[in-house]
Amino acid sequence: MEQMGYQFETLAADLDESSIRFKNPEELTLALAQAKADILKAKISEPAILITSDTVVVCKGEILEKPVDEEMARKYLRGYNDFPVEAITSLVVVNTETGKEVSGVDVSKIFFFPFSEEEINELIEEGTVYRLAGGFTVDGEKWERHVKKIEGTPESTIGLPKELLRKLILDVQE
Repeated sequence: MEQMGYQFETLAADLDESSIRFKNPEELTLALAQAKADILKAKISEPAILITSDTVVVCKGEILEKPVDEEMARKYLRGYNDFPVEAITSLVVVNTETGKEVSGVDVSKIFFFPFSEEEINELIEEGTVYRLAGGFTVDGEKWERHVKKIEGTPESTIGLPKELLRKLILDVQE
């Protein structure tokens, strides 16, 4: 957000995300971003532009959460050797002064060069995989060297599709 020239505050929505489930990843991310917006609107008393988002990762048609153990992390990383990954991000933007609310979905597809077992071991040992949906990122040297191609924008893969965000902010300000 700073890179885009916006001043902002971060608020946490106290939301049990596991209570909201959809098989369709676009519906799921939209529902989660909307639930976050609904919670946070009640906490904002001054005019503001509220932005909420949610991202999921899909591989072979399956929504991949953060890996909970080493076995799951290995399965994910090995799967990326053969199949592309989709990062699906939904944004909800609300003008709290006017009540105008808009939303959108952005999808990026990531193709990886194969990970060796040694590299998988290193990534698991490092621990980053456990903090990321699908157990991956495109940020950082270890990851960047494995990115073969991204269809979409790199920002979308890390949860903030800048072009979509700019459009939605303009839409709520009209």
